[in-house]
Amino acid sequence: MQNNKLILGTLLLNLFIAFLGIGLVIPVTPTIMNELNISGSTVGYMVSAFAFAQLILSPLAGRAVDKYGRKPMIIIGLFIFSMSELLFGLGQTVEVLFASRILGGVSAAFIMPAVTAFIADITTNETRPKALGYMSAAISTGFIIGPGIGGFLADIGTRVPFFFAATFGMIAMILSVFTLREPERHYADTPTIKQANGFSKIFSPLYFVAFLVLLISSFGLASFESLFALFVDRKFGFTAKDIALAISLGAIVGVIVQVGLFDRLTRWFGEIRLIRYSLILSTALVLVMTYVTSYFAIILVTMVVFVGFDLMRPAVTTYLSKIAGDEQGFVGGMNSMFTSVGNILGPIAGGLLFDVNLNYPFYFATIILTVGIILTFFWRQPKLSVDSDATKLSS
Repeated sequence: MQNNKLILGTLLLNLFIAFLGIGLVIPVTPTIMNELNISGSTVGYMVSAFAFAQLILSPLAGRAVDKYGRKPMIIIGLFIFSMSELLFGLGQTVEVLFASRILGGVSAAFIMPAVTAFIADITTNETRPKALGYMSAAISTGFIIGPGIGGFLADIGTRVPFFFAATFGMIAMILSVFTLREPERHYADTPTIKQANGFSKIFSPLYFVAFLVLLISSFGLASFESLFALFVDRKFGFTAKDIALAISLGAIVGVIVQVGLFDRLTRWFGEIRLIRYSLILSTALVLVMTYVTSYFAIILVTMVVFVGFDLMRPAVTTYLSKIAGDEQGFVGGMNSMFTSVGNILGPIAGGLLFDVNLNYPFYFATIILTVGIILTFFWRQPKLSVDSDATKLSS
C-alpha cells in the first residue's frame, strides 16, 4: 500500500514549486523588458503564448495522462518547466523568451491534469474535497510567496530568480521520481460517459455545464485581475505597494478558506450549490468595486472577492473528478483547456472595454458571471456510488 499522505504532500509540493516559479519572476519582468528593449505589447504576446500553448496541449496531455500514466506526465512536465525557466534566464533575444514561455505553457498542460488525476486516484469521494482544497491552496501560496522571493533574489541579479525556479523545478522532478508510484484506478461504479467518443464527451450534460462554468468564471476572474491594478491606479491613485497589499491579503484569505473551510462547505452544500453561492458572492463584489470610494473599502472588497473564486474552482474540480470515472486525465485536460480560454479572452475583452471606460470591464465581468449563476440552476448532481477503496487517502 502506498503512503498516500506522503504522495499527496509530494504532489502539493510540486504544484507549490511550479507556481512559486511563475510568481517569483513577476518583479523582474520590467527589468528584463528594459534590458532587451521589449515593448508592453510584446510582453502581452508572451503571456498569450504561454496560455495558447497550454490551451492547445491540455486536451492531448489529458488523454496522455489516462493512457501513459500520471507519474510520467508529472515528471516530464516538471522537467519542461525547469528547462523553460532556465531558457528564460539565459535568453538574450525576444525569440528565446517566446520559446521559454511556450515551453512553460506545455509544462502547465502536462502537470495540472496529471496532478488532479493523481489526487482523484488516491482519495475517496469523501476525502477528495479536502485534498483538492489543499491543491488550490498550494497554487495560491506559490503565487503569494513567489513575488516576494523574486524581489529578494533580483537584488543579487535580474536573472537569478529564473535560475532559482529552474533548480527547484529539477529538485521537484527528482523528488517525484523517487517518491511517487503510479496509483491504482478504481472507478467501476462511477458514471463515466462511455457512449460518447473523443471530444464529443465535452457536450455531455454531465460535463458541459461544468466546463461552461469554468470558462465563465476564469473569464471573469482574468478580466478582473488583469485590469485591477490599472483600475485602482487610475481611479484611486493606488501605489504599487497598495496594489500588492490588496492582492496579497486577498490571496492569504483565499488560502485560509481553502484549507480551513472548503471541505466543510462542500459537505454542507454539495459542489453545485457551493459553486452557485461562490459565483453570487464574486459577482456582487465585482460590481461593488465600481461603487466603493474609500481606501479600506477597496481593500476589503478585494480581499473577499477572491474568496468566491477560490472556493468555486476546487468545487468544480471536485465535481468533475467524481463523475470522470477512469477518464480523470481527459477531464483534467478539459479543465485546463477551458480555464485557459477564459484566461486568454478575459484580459483581451477587459482591456478593450477599459480604454472606453474604467468601469466597463467590471460591468461586463458582472454580466458574464451572472450567466454562470443562471447556468448552475440548470445543473443536476448525478447519483454517485460511495467509493470504499481502503487503500485511498482516509484523512
